[in-house]
Amino acid sequence: MDCPCMAEVSYAEFGKQLNSRANSERIPVCGSVELTFRCNLRCVHCYCNHDNRKKEMSFKESCNILDAVAQAGCLWLLITGGEPLLRDDFLDIYTYAKKKGMIITLFTNGTLLTPYIAGYLKEYPPFMIEISLYGATAGTYEKVTGISGSYQRCLRGINLLRERNLPLRLKTMAMTLNQDEVLDMEKFAQRLGLEFRFDAAINPKLSGSKEPNAFRIPPEKIIELDLASQKRTAEWEKFCQEFWGPADSDKLYVCGGGISSFNIDPYGNVSICAMARDPAFSLRHASFMEYWHNSIPQALSQKPQGNYQCGSCSLISLCGQCPGWARLEHGNPQEPVEYLCRIAQLRAQAFGREKKSKRLD
Repeated sequence: MDCPCMAEVSYAEFGKQLNSRANSERIPVCGSVELTFRCNLRCVHCYCNHDNRKKEMSFKESCNILDAVAQAGCLWLLITGGEPLLRDDFLDIYTYAKKKGMIITLFTNGTLLTPYIAGYLKEYPPFMIEISLYGATAGTYEKVTGISGSYQRCLRGINLLRERNLPLRLKTMAMTLNQDEVLDMEKFAQRLGLEFRFDAAINPKLSGSKEPNAFRIPPEKIIELDLASQKRTAEWEKFCQEFWGPADSDKLYVCGGGISSFNIDPYGNVSICAMARDPAFSLRHASFMEYWHNSIPQALSQKPQGNYQCGSCSLISLCGQCPGWARLEHGNPQEPVEYLCRIAQLRAQAFGREKKSKRLD
């Protein structure tokens, strides 16, 4: 029976209202937990370091951290890696998070899914599962992953989830090895009735290695892919209308990380986000609330020194630039990433005010 005194709101509106309050009151409602940096694939663009298994959080430590973030207000939790299914205790950690009442999204490459795991997820479903698909053909996919047979295992994983009607999206990282198959991957997802998205902004490894950068596609190709999809074109045009202009802040960090969101790595280190890992604070030596209320505000209060070009740039929202990325790219959190700058300039021409002015000429 419907309650006449309770107003109905959509999930999107609920999320919007809750995020608005979380931002104003600094409640950590969104978190991501990397269970491991290990992976059974060896993708050429990966930013993780596949080592330090012995330093990973134990099951008990993971549960303690889940207790702490849930008590702090975390509602939306991303479980990711590396490949989280490599953890022998993955289902135990996943179940513990579910029982804490968190809304879980799972990132996986899909190759380790089994009928048992898929069946378990059917019984205790996450909000969403996202599988990375790196090619529309086995040859392309395995050039990216470096593992023979991984393409068929990925397709098997996708089918296991679809057979159980689990919430599933597909995505890819567009790069030199698969750029000609991005649209084919999108069509494949559409045939399966699944949402699809792609990203093309490859960043250096967390170790500082620039090896992944060699697989970046030219900014012009990124815009070509943007324009090939009516939906994506419309989304970028709307984004430009809403977020054009320089950041309304004199701080170094302006993205919102650390305001209502956080990231925890496999070793118990918590940071503003997955990109900005310096500063990071060990939850093995301090409580999450101590980090959230003391350490993070100090980090977010940092102001740029000298001439900070990004702070006054009207295209900063289009490029994805952040101090964490700049630190990985140049060792300097204030130095612009030229690759991202060029992407932003081209997107402004294609979707923003510059496009509108050309129409009037």
